[in-house]
Amino acid sequence: MDHYGVLGNPVAHSRSPAIHARFAELTGQAMDYGRLLVPLDGFSGALRHWMAGGACGCNVTVPFKFEAFRLADSASERAQLAQAANTLKFAGGRVEADNTDGVGLVNDIQVNAGISLAGRDILLLGAGGAAAGVLGPLLAAQPRRLVVANRTHDKAVALVARHASHPSLQQLLLKTELLAQAPQGLRADFDVIVNATASSLSGGETPVDARVLKPGALAYDMMYGAAAQGFAGWARAHGAVPRDGLGMLVEQAAESFEFWRGVRPPSAQVLHELREALA
Repeated sequence: MDHYGVLGNPVAHSRSPAIHARFAELTGQAMDYGRLLVPLDGFSGALRHWMAGGACGCNVTVPFKFEAFRLADSASERAQLAQAANTLKFAGGRVEADNTDGVGLVNDIQVNAGISLAGRDILLLGAGGAAAGVLGPLLAAQPRRLVVANRTHDKAVALVARHASHPSLQQLLLKTELLAQAPQGLRADFDVIVNATASSLSGGETPVDARVLKPGALAYDMMYGAAAQGFAGWARAHGAVPRDGLGMLVEQAAESFEFWRGVRPPSAQVLHELREALA
């Protein structure tokens, strides 16, 4: 039985163990999946302990994704762009890093929600670890325009600069805005808004004025469950279509599972089952 798990703080709320257990059941993989609460200053030691215990890999959640990337011996291209990792694989004492967050987000929007991102105007709120993980895959989906808005403008500029050589930049406009000034510096016609800030997790207000919303826009919160209800209510109240990050969670997990096991699990089925169970 191969062992995996999720490392983070907090981590008790994570649905990843249930998702991966179902993936393993449906694909006939002999593996189990747990969770480990890591002290805020103890990720390096926890990772060494996890590896020494014979684990084959792990997922990494807040606030350790940047540190996970720095500790890895090698990293995928999308992890290098993000400078953050949410998936680690252990082989021969080495740590291989990947970041599956962005492709999970894009797959949920385009496959599960049926909304193509090509030629769309996208507003990405935030420039931290969550935003860093999704910017590259969002660019690869070939939108017409993508704006990164963040409370600290320098952080948004640094994130965009890391993607300066992305091939999709030849076809689209990528720019940054200071979140406090939006929507003064933005045209209020975004087709898709992605909330990658910690506002929902902390119970804070939606960090942008509703005037940036195009009528019928997709308002996507990377949080899910109760944490996403405030953002969803804000979106509905202003004529947008809300979607939480549960599908992103399942799709990024499917990418991690394939990275570890070489088998693609039926993510759409598991997402449907999970939404029914939560309902």
